Amino acid sequence: MLEIIYQDEHMVVINKPHGLLVHRSPIASDAREFALQMLRDQIQQSVYPIHRIDRKTSGILVFALSSSMAAKLQTILENPKTQKTYLAIVRGHFPDNIEVNHPLTNDKGKTQDAFTIFKTIKRCELEIPFGKFPTSRYSLIEAYPKTGRMHQIRKHLNHLRHPIIGDRPHGCNKQNKLFKEKWNMMTMMLHASKLELNHPVTETPMLLKAGLFDEFKRMQNTLNLNSHNTL
Repeated sequence: MLEIIYQDEHMVVINKPHGLLVHRSPIASDAREFALQMLRDQIQQSVYPIHRIDRKTSGILVFALSSSMAAKLQTILENPKTQKTYLAIVRGHFPDNIEVNHPLTNDKGKTQDAFTIFKTIKRCELEIPFGKFPTSRYSLIEAYPKTGRMHQIRKHLNHLRHPIIGDRPHGCNKQNKLFKEKWNMMTMMLHASKLELNHPVTETPMLLKAGLFDEFKRMQNTLNLNSHNTL
């Protein structure tokens, strides 16, 4: 059963698990379960996806309960005042704060503007040799995407040479292998944790939060990246 974060007569918000597609996709023919169908069956009414998050990404996913409400919510999510916050565990010691304005090319070959703000929450250094380095360094960061391009956060972090742990194909294969062999960890460490928006009908400010799943918490504990800023 999906975890419902918020629900009223207009919209429903879930905490999507890692590995679950939002809806059917020709690029993932192996999938048998989809958030859209699961939620529809769970609440016994039609749902309309407002946005997508990657199959490998967990966290906040918004659905409308009518087609007219879907249009309103899509406009709200595209509003610059709407704030999306993601948590990620990345390779290396990340800068305190950095803004990335780096265009990205989508799967149709179109280049689009893409802008993300990043902030470091906590860093760690483990006594685990890696490559030519005597230790391994990691960071827990927050990402605030200001545009909505495909794989934007993942690509921007790879561009900064601080790829997300567990990311394929935008990550570091050697780090992913280390996490698989040492900790049996094969999940991408990216989570849509918060969404700040105005309600589509009442216009009341809303702060939606999605708790971390067990695998993300396990890696926080393992890497000593726990923080009061996370859920």
